Amino acid sequence: MQNKLNVSIKTMSKEITSKDIKFMPAEWEKQSAIMLTWPHKNTDWFPILDRITETYIELVSKIITEEKIIIVAPDTNIVKRIISSRIYNADQSNFFYFECPTNDTWARDHAFITLRDNEKMYYLDFKFNGWGEKFASDKDNNINKQLFATGILKGEYINHLDFVLEGGSIESDGKGTVFTTTNCLMAPHRNQPLSKNEIENKLKLFLKAKRIVWINHGNLIGDDTDGHIDTLVRIAPNDSILYVSCSNKEDPQYYELKAMEEELTNLRTIEGHPYRLLPLEAPSPIYYEGERLPATYANYLIINGAIIVPTYGQDDKDRKALETIASAFPDRIIKGIDSNNIIIQHGSIHCCTMQLY
Repeated sequence: MQNKLNVSIKTMSKEITSKDIKFMPAEWEKQSAIMLTWPHKNTDWFPILDRITETYIELVSKIITEEKIIIVAPDTNIVKRIISSRIYNADQSNFFYFECPTNDTWARDHAFITLRDNEKMYYLDFKFNGWGEKFASDKDNNINKQLFATGILKGEYINHLDFVLEGGSIESDGKGTVFTTTNCLMAPHRNQPLSKNEIENKLKLFLKAKRIVWINHGNLIGDDTDGHIDTLVRIAPNDSILYVSCSNKEDPQYYELKAMEEELTNLRTIEGHPYRLLPLEAPSPIYYEGERLPATYANYLIINGAIIVPTYGQDDKDRKALETIASAFPDRIIKGIDSNNIIIQHGSIHCCTMQLY
């Protein structure tokens, strides 16, 4: 297992030249693997464990056609049996299993954030504290150190465990701009008493960013993350931005999302040009046990050769979202996955996954 993945990690950046050094890659750049943390009976998924397992099986089946997958679970034998029996036509050697205790499944927020240059990879391990100490996170926060200790990942481990940062809270354009939201990074129990300016300086230093773009508006009802950027605004090639929009003035989210849209309209690239803006109309409200869930089409996953997009059984809106995302990524296959099960726990496809380069 380890030798095969080592080869992949070692060779993935061989075509990068000294004139083409990248720091925090854009998500659409060539990836080595996708990491998932598997649902189990000791997570909040327990009441719908069979249903969410089916969703994860579908997600895995769509990823494995394009690249390798690392699966983290407390009992990998259970997951291996599921994968081998349900996704039998895939090359099983492209699955890599790592066994360790976990609290939950949100790999986007507890997995490594990767930097790279023309020489090697850098695996940044930030502190995950359950989105501001809302939920238990001690086991998830230890995954990266244990995974790196196996030798599977070849590169340099960078310890930033004194700073709270979730992967879902940042977006990179691959050329020096990192996007985030004020609501999240300035939320309670993240990095107080640091000021916004101090946090920005740390992000620039840690992520080797030329600038940080703060989005000050936009929030989805039911969102536990305090407004992760990947639920609202996503960066795409050719200075494009996909973002959640709302045309229904009766929706309580309308005015915040409209203010966010105005922010994006006034935003300029690092070269001083306006962005190409592509709105993703928000799904109609979805409720579970009387609670509105944070459904969003922006929480899609970019993989090699494809985009995996959350859908919600809303035919017209689902189709329009798929078409809009396809217009931003014309060279990729667009794959939809019904995500009604995932959003019961207030996340979606991007939240469940993390790419490694």
